[in-house]
This record gives sequence, C-alpha cells and structure tokens, in this order.
Amino acid sequence: QVQLVESGGGSVQVGGSLRLSCAASGTTYSSYCMGWFRQAPGKEREGVAAIYRSGGFTYYADSVKGRFTISQDSAKNTLYLQMNSLKPDDTAMYYCAAKGSRGNCGLNIPFFDYWGQGTQVTVSS
Repeated sequence: QVQLVESGGGSVQVGGSLRLSCAASGTTYSSYCMGWFRQAPGKEREGVAAIYRSGGFTYYADSVKGRFTISQDSAKNTLYLQMNSLKPDDTAMYYCAAKGSRGNCGLNIPFFDYWGQGTQVTVSS
C-alpha cells in the first residue's frame, strides 16, 4: 500500500508559477512509476506528467511540455511538479498517483494503482 498526500496548490495569475508536492508513504519501494494528473470541472481526468523512478525517464502531455517539470526526491519519497507560465486552461484539481508494479510507465490512467486526494490549482486572468 502507498499513501499519497498532495500540497502546494493555490490561486495564481496567468503567467505565474506553482510547485506541487506529493509526499509518499507506505510501501514506497513498490512505486515504480509516479505521475501527476488533473481534472477540470466537467472534463475527464487527464495525464499531465509521469516519471519512471528508476532512471528518471519522464513523460509529459503535449499541453504542458516546456512549461511543467516533474521531478522526485527519492530520499524524501516526494514527487514534485513545477508549473511555470500557467494558463487558465491549467485550472483543475491535480492528483498524484503511483503505479505499484513493474512495467510500462506513462500517462495512461489505468496504469496507476494509488491516488492522492488532490490539490486545487486555479489560474486567473
């Protein structure tokens, strides 16, 4: 079992930045892949970024490439999402997720077994 707690969300103006954090606890060695997802009101949940913990290979949605950066601090069991040049379309609830088995990593929601409760990001113009 893995427990995930997100933090760092908030309200920011267009062009601003936020850094989200996800603290992982429990059987964290089994989290081979971790990711960030978001869901805006009335829309489906979508993948934002993911990282393969061994090696650090990263995946990004086209909509955030060049603006968002996913990273990890293995010693602290913490996942981060640095978000720059924020746009109103980035407004959503952001969720951290972990995949508890070996194999593929990416932005495919069914890959992931454990989810946090989410942190709200609001970008206003």
